Amino acid sequence: MNNDSEYMPPEISTEPPQGSENPSGGDDRERSRDVGGVTVEGRRGLIHCLTIIGQIEGHTELPAETKSTKYEHVIPQLVAIEESREVRGLLIVLNTVGGDIEAGLALAELIAGMRTPTVSLVLGGGHSIGVPLAVAARRSFIAPSATMTIHPVRMNGLVLGVPQTLTYFEQMQERIVRFVSQNSRIPADRYRGMMLETGVMAMDFGTVLSGEQAVAEGLIDEMGSLSQAVEALYGMIPDVRPSESADPPGAPEEGEL
Repeated sequence: MNNDSEYMPPEISTEPPQGSENPSGGDDRERSRDVGGVTVEGRRGLIHCLTIIGQIEGHTELPAETKSTKYEHVIPQLVAIEESREVRGLLIVLNTVGGDIEAGLALAELIAGMRTPTVSLVLGGGHSIGVPLAVAARRSFIAPSATMTIHPVRMNGLVLGVPQTLTYFEQMQERIVRFVSQNSRIPADRYRGMMLETGVMAMDFGTVLSGEQAVAEGLIDEMGSLSQAVEALYGMIPDVRPSESADPPGAPEEGEL
């Protein structure tokens, strides 16, 4: 691997690191792989690739044998990317079965609120809470062989059989519907109807969309793979870096010494 073109996004710190320089970047790259991200040099500067795979882990730690994305690892990465003067774009690659709703929505809200250009690419599957994560980016892609599963909110563990529980489920479900409809072209009623569909999945509610169907429904912007997603991301990155578009703070005006 080319050591000159790959490193971790800058850590958030008020003080520059002292006495811990690592010219080879080996430890940083290893830490980057552990949390599912890598920063590479492209023709328009640095772009960060973030992978969201397996199950989205929330407040409860999943078993060691379960592939998971830990939201406490992803949130600091998103903050560092947004505040970085060097990272100019974010590519989000998804292959997830879903997971914790509040953790997934938290990540989706952060991605949707970023000024840094963002593109998502669904590979394999973007199921359940993976749908809001896919549509949170400014532009979304899905591989032709990928699928997306839309279904009602579910809960593990003890559930009280009282009306308040059903109200809570409905409120949480509406949060998902509202976010997806606001960040894609699919109407809220259409998405809600897909959640409650009974004629598609055996012994379950919901809808399974192929890549082509997800684009036709307005859920995803375009079909494509890695090269198309990267090209779209480059197209969003301005030629002039933010730090180059204006004089640095405190610079003397013309005619001043």
